[in-house]
Amino acid sequence: MSKPRTLSNPGTESNTDQVGNVFVIAAPSGGGKTTLTRALIDQDDCLRLSVSHTTRPARPGESHGVHYFFVNESEFESLIEQQAFLEYALVFDDYKGTTRAAVEQQIANGYHVLLDIDWQGARQVRLAIPGSHSIFILPPSLEVLKERLAGRGQDSEKEIAKRMSKARSEISHWDEFDFVVINDDFQETLKNLQSIIKKGKPVNPVSREKLETLLAELLEDR
Repeated sequence: MSKPRTLSNPGTESNTDQVGNVFVIAAPSGGGKTTLTRALIDQDDCLRLSVSHTTRPARPGESHGVHYFFVNESEFESLIEQQAFLEYALVFDDYKGTTRAAVEQQIANGYHVLLDIDWQGARQVRLAIPGSHSIFILPPSLEVLKERLAGRGQDSEKEIAKRMSKARSEISHWDEFDFVVINDDFQETLKNLQSIIKKGKPVNPVSREKLETLLAELLEDR
């Protein structure tokens, strides 16, 4: 089991006079990353959340251009042909991707950009932007992950089962990221993320023993 990498260029206090950084935040579905990234944005004016394009239908309460840019498959594939995406992937039978223009504009304006994407997208961003930083969020247990997925109340049992079947595969990529954070307490997790972005290290790093024990449970074949 490899050790998570540390940042070669730690984050610094936000400064809009400088070019911004890119921070990738990934997690298995139901890991809580979307709620956490939006909380980060709400509490720091120098952070911007990149809005992804997706071909999946909007869920109740979601708005075009706010949560996602909702496009059809033909429109998405046209953007692929134009090489407009910094990263994209086929996720649960639907495309999802981040355009280069959206990220580059925010960086040029001095903002730190958060990408709420999966491990596939994170891998593409790492290759495209070597100086980017990545964080993987783990649930505190497989049972809690299932509870969070079921708690959305928006997906069928079949869809929840499908997401659960993918969870262990997604979690297996944890060691590709610079930092691993366990989302067992929202406020504590938020503080750790804020510290990583501003200072290049979490307030309370996950111990090796705790991480190994949790991963053994999450990745166990059942």
